Amino acid sequence: MRHDYRMSEMDLGGGAAPTLRGYFLYNEPMKKHVSWRAGGAAKRVYIPADLEDLTWLLRSLPLREDIHMVGLGSNLLVRDGGVSGVVILLHGVLKKISIESRVHGLPPGPSDADSSLVFAQAGVASPKLARFAANHNLVGGEFWAGIPGTVGGAIAMNAGCYGGETWDKLVQVQTVNRQGQLHERYPDEYITGYRHVALKHGEQEWFIGGWFRLPRGDGIASRETIKSLLKQRIASQPLNLPNAGSVFRNPPGDHAARLVECCGLKGFRIGGAQVSEKHANFIVNVGNASATDIERLIEHVEGSVEARTNVQLIREVRIIGERQ
Repeated sequence: MRHDYRMSEMDLGGGAAPTLRGYFLYNEPMKKHVSWRAGGAAKRVYIPADLEDLTWLLRSLPLREDIHMVGLGSNLLVRDGGVSGVVILLHGVLKKISIESRVHGLPPGPSDADSSLVFAQAGVASPKLARFAANHNLVGGEFWAGIPGTVGGAIAMNAGCYGGETWDKLVQVQTVNRQGQLHERYPDEYITGYRHVALKHGEQEWFIGGWFRLPRGDGIASRETIKSLLKQRIASQPLNLPNAGSVFRNPPGDHAARLVECCGLKGFRIGGAQVSEKHANFIVNVGNASATDIERLIEHVEGSVEARTNVQLIREVRIIGERQ
């Protein structure tokens, strides 16, 4: 059920109170918003009207309240007991994407003449960023076409595939904190690695956009590369069934899919959740899987791989909420 929401003066501690222009959904089934198509309900979901509206919402929420920013929900599982706090949906809201002449506060570099900056907000789908760059004769971002999520998620986890990683292209990010304050930060303010990003000073912030530097090149060739990568993805991944992409990170020098397969787990099923027979690092919803089915299967795979290979798999997917 959709409800418009107006903050009172009491909500902001007195004084003039702005009107939030987005809307809340109450007891919203999160299976509608995650790619696994499973899981419980969120107590409150907010869909902001734009970035300014998002900042006002954050200023209005108590510091003790949990906040979960969600894009396409492609690496997220919400437990069957649901999630409290506020879930904020960004996909389709923070959707600006543009060519920029330069980044504020960053002096021109020697490679500027041979490259351009692309700014993309957190709600932009990663494949759209890849196509946008290619259509503007910028190359090197083709790998984003294979990432089933948004720019915000790609920045937050340093998503990558086909030899490319998101933070290799970033020159600046825009973030927002719990107080609704905006910041522009540089890569040297973060610790980044394989599927890992952390702000050095540790304050809670969310990525709401990024500036990517890409070299100029052959846009036609870039679009052909994107088509080739998408064909490869369709051929190798179970895209016909609800899934969350890769469940586990690849261990150093190895592949999670190989380890899972060598343990004989391809096709192994708990309830409606199954280790994909097409790609062993995918868990698919083969028929009304619950979040509990999926989580139990993740735990089973972890335990089996560690027992047989002595390798402890690390999850790429994020699990939130309460067990039922």
